[in-house]
Amino acid sequence: MPPRFGYCTNVHAGADLASMQANLAEHALAVRRQVGGDPAAPGDEKMGVGLWLAAPAARALRQGEAAAELGHWLADHGLLPFTLNGFPYGDFHQPVVKHRVYEPNWLETARLEYTLDLVHVLDRILPPGEAGSISTLPLAWGKPAPGTDQLQQAAAHLRQVAAELARLEAETGRHITLALEPEPGCVLQRSEDVVRLFEDHLLSDDDADTVRRYLSVCHDVCHAVVMCEDQVEVLQRYRAAGIRVGKVQVSSAVCVDFQQLEPAQRPDAVAQLRAFAEDRYLHQTTVTPTDGQTKFYEDLPLALAGIDDATRLTSSWRIHFHVPVYLSEFGRLGTSRSAILECLAECRRHADVAHFEVETYAWGVLPAELKQATLADGIAKELTWFAGQQI
Repeated sequence: MPPRFGYCTNVHAGADLASMQANLAEHALAVRRQVGGDPAAPGDEKMGVGLWLAAPAARALRQGEAAAELGHWLADHGLLPFTLNGFPYGDFHQPVVKHRVYEPNWLETARLEYTLDLVHVLDRILPPGEAGSISTLPLAWGKPAPGTDQLQQAAAHLRQVAAELARLEAETGRHITLALEPEPGCVLQRSEDVVRLFEDHLLSDDDADTVRRYLSVCHDVCHAVVMCEDQVEVLQRYRAAGIRVGKVQVSSAVCVDFQQLEPAQRPDAVAQLRAFAEDRYLHQTTVTPTDGQTKFYEDLPLALAGIDDATRLTSSWRIHFHVPVYLSEFGRLGTSRSAILECLAECRRHADVAHFEVETYAWGVLPAELKQATLADGIAKELTWFAGQQI
């Protein structure tokens, strides 16, 4: 099958089933009309969507015929739900999310049960013969650091999912992979952390072949950028370790190299950055001095608080704020769009990555000057840009 790509619906508010379906009808179909023609026209190519289902919606869909009905509705409207975003468990659009997005974590049975709900929902809404992927959080937030026993507990939960995915494929022929998504500040924040987890806790038992087939990694381009990782090196590291990349989240970070700006321009760049220091989401930030070691901040406001004289800044900043992927720069700030192109080029060289999900979930908190007339306009522009990169 050709690679699948689409946009992630975690950009839409609403944690219950009715809200999720209403969002698809209002926004996803509007995007579909812009990028792929009439959703009802026979023979038209389906548009990919990465569905976000909060725990209440996932549980409701697993019961009765709700999932089958949703699958028919998606197919009838030209939408292909090739992947699920299983990272946010609860309301991802409440006024303050921040660290709550990592709850419950993989030490807790609630995370395991939610993920198993997603597995069975995805199986029921996918067309026959279509493979699926589910991205999930990188075990837990990194503080406090888990001990060996806790890592083993998390790994045991992950192996339970792998065993269920193996049983599902044996019974139905459906292959679904669960993809761990490294994120700055979490237990798994760099590619080395993922490899270490697999080698020390996931591949050490008799079920190594099952683990390799059903547990994978979700490579988020923005996250790797913030952690100052090279896209090609990351993907090659996973390949060398025998870890599949089940999904790439196409995302772009805010970047600024103050040394490249004139001193008089630097306060303007700082003023722009302050517009991204909003209250809902965590915006992890790395600051790399010209002659020192990179410093990590849990959130952008903490990094901004350390500025005494903006005109004297010469460091390079990378901020976990997903901005539209078609942007390369705006005002005094730049983006990491070039890293997306580097990632795609490496994926093309090996042709073993099949799922790409544009994940700009932050449209609702973007500065006004970066927004489009409607949310559908912005998402459609992103998908059109991405389609032009010829994955």
